[in-house]
Amino acid sequence: MIVSGSTSQAFAAALAEATGRELAAVEYDRFPDGELQAAVPGFAADDAVVVGSTVSSDAHLELLQLQDAVREAGAGEVTTVLPYMGYARQDRAFTAGEPVSSRAVARAVSTGTDRVLTVNPHETAVCDFFTVPAEAVDAAGRLAEPLPSDLADPLFLSPDEGAVDLAATTRDAYGRGATDYFEKERDYDTGEVEIEPSDAVVTDRDVVLVDDIVATGSTMAESIDVLTDRGAARVFVTCVHPMLAANARTKLERAGITAVFGTDTIERQVSAVSAAPAVADRL
Repeated sequence: MIVSGSTSQAFAAALAEATGRELAAVEYDRFPDGELQAAVPGFAADDAVVVGSTVSSDAHLELLQLQDAVREAGAGEVTTVLPYMGYARQDRAFTAGEPVSSRAVARAVSTGTDRVLTVNPHETAVCDFFTVPAEAVDAAGRLAEPLPSDLADPLFLSPDEGAVDLAATTRDAYGRGATDYFEKERDYDTGEVEIEPSDAVVTDRDVVLVDDIVATGSTMAESIDVLTDRGAARVFVTCVHPMLAANARTKLERAGITAVFGTDTIERQVSAVSAAPAVADRL
């Protein structure tokens, strides 16, 4: 059975449809003292696939409770799917005394499962932190689906070199176009990011910006400004994880995007396509 956390209900439903598995009944509650309880009344299956994007501390705890609940209900095999893995970007101690947060989270998740699948973690190396078999699922190809079919001489552009493979995957799924990337440097003391424009010609071309996650939208907004100044026809923003924290969406709109598309790993208004089929292939 597919068991959904409260943050991934649409994703879990899509996964159930893609795999032909039953979607379990789940109840989410909060006690007067603020403590959470996630339960699976009527659960009856030998295998459970617990699905939850850990977008908050509550979501992390809820995931652990659901793992425990299906074990308590008799599941002998538990697979945990993290459509979005929170804290995955903290994959090392950047300064003395900091935790490796992704390692701490991975160890906790590992205690209640036999296997982990996570979609496009910021660094695939975080899979090594789990103490059970864990693998990253690439859903970037799904981002091609909502794009218009009439893109003019499209350029699939990533905000930095690290995401150029995502841009290539999206381009390949779309079926035509070129790829390139911006040079990006981040000052970890101040948090400021500087972008050096790509050498690619963008005049009168449709540009598709591709990244794993759009969080604050600042880097994407800067990229859009550069592309607009250089005469790009239309600029689309695509990402696997549309976090879009705080005023990120406003930043993108003010910068002049044509449209923004994400998957349902984080369920937002811009979640135009599901990443569930990519996960279903691995299940």
